[in-house]
Amino acid sequence: MDLNSDLGEGFGAWRLGDDDAMLDVVSSANVACGFHAGDPRSLLATCARAVTRGVAIGAQVGYRDLAGFGRRFIDYDRADLVADLIYQLGALDGLARAAGGRVRYVKPHGALYNTIVHHEQQAAAVVEAVRRYDPALPVLGLPGSVFLERAAAAGLGTVREAFADRGYRPDGSLVPRGEPGALLHDPDEVAARMLRLVTRGTLVAADGTVLTMAADSICVHGDTPDAVTLARAVHGALTGAGVPITAFAGAGS
Repeated sequence: MDLNSDLGEGFGAWRLGDDDAMLDVVSSANVACGFHAGDPRSLLATCARAVTRGVAIGAQVGYRDLAGFGRRFIDYDRADLVADLIYQLGALDGLARAAGGRVRYVKPHGALYNTIVHHEQQAAAVVEAVRRYDPALPVLGLPGSVFLERAAAAGLGTVREAFADRGYRPDGSLVPRGEPGALLHDPDEVAARMLRLVTRGTLVAADGTVLTMAADSICVHGDTPDAVTLARAVHGALTGAGVPITAFAGAGS
């Protein structure tokens, strides 16, 4: 099982999360691309640390929304969204290559990630951007999303993602941030949920509904309080059950 986290999300003097500690736990790093978070110097350093730790680098592309941390919907013109995403991919890939690695996959961030679960036009724009930049790059998304369906139809590799620190609705979507049950904080609960998901293929939604779900990668958000503790708990539960943690995309140069 792959274990991923959103990293490189500080900006200048402002730091968010403990990237160094998280890189000792995860197998894949979703590195910000400067539009929702991250500045070139810190992103270059994050890529370099990921290469040193043997962690796969993914481009976490998002809306051009630093003030809102990319968690506000933007009604983009399709051509603008495609261009913005290609710009971000090229920028992070350049930094990753300068650090001795390269971008190995793509994961949309925040509001864009949730929008393309159902939004046909924006899902198509993300798929187009990845195909035009490098059609060999796999993409992470929510199981059952329009995005993964369109990506698979376009010949992109698709990776189903589950969230360790987020609550789920009965339809398999995430409970919106700000609503009760959206964020999970107890390490034992989070670890038990992910072990159940991996070994039994089920997850309990916020209302008690038992969801059938398959995942190829598990995410712990880097900005969640005690994120490293949560990631260590998940890592320990899985490896303790004989499930190795390994990057789905590889981490070599």
